[in-house]
Amino acid sequence: MADVLPLVEARLRTALGEPDARAAVTFLGTDRVEVLRFQAGDIVRYATLGMSAQPMADPTAVIADPVAGPRAELVLSVRTGLADTDKVLRPLAVLAASPQVEGVVVAPGASLDVGEPLWPGAPFTSVLVAEPGGLVEDLELDEPMEPVRFLPLLPMTPNEAAWKRVHGAQALQERWLTRETDLRHPARASVALD
Repeated sequence: MADVLPLVEARLRTALGEPDARAAVTFLGTDRVEVLRFQAGDIVRYATLGMSAQPMADPTAVIADPVAGPRAELVLSVRTGLADTDKVLRPLAVLAASPQVEGVVVAPGASLDVGEPLWPGAPFTSVLVAEPGGLVEDLELDEPMEPVRFLPLLPMTPNEAAWKRVHGAQALQERWLTRETDLRHPARASVALD
């Protein structure tokens, strides 16, 4: 089996350009996770690199399949110059390591919570995992490996996260869309949830 990560990094470079910074985080008992930063005008994008090295395993499976299973990387886009968003590197690495550490399968519609602000002063402690395929196309791999999906992360305020648990991810996304919420603003207020 070919090493997946060089192919993933090549796909990220094709879609987002050259990264202007990268950081690596290693957690005890897990593979190293890197976070690459891509600058594009007034938007900065952070993409994980390392989460897709192993397939995500069904937490109920007795033995994890080393080949088959979903693979993903995470992508977060925010406006620059409005907050110290570079401090999001460690929380993003924590989220990317969660399949190995906690045995979760990260998929669209899921909520991921880091339990602290994503960056200093951020009104967000969690993210909504959005549908892939928009910014970075899926990376097809040789059978029987599943493609690597690049999952956008949408920061949620605690009120939005609680509302989403009751009404669902689709309803929250529709609320954001109807209210023309700037999901890339690093200090935005919670959308009206009345």
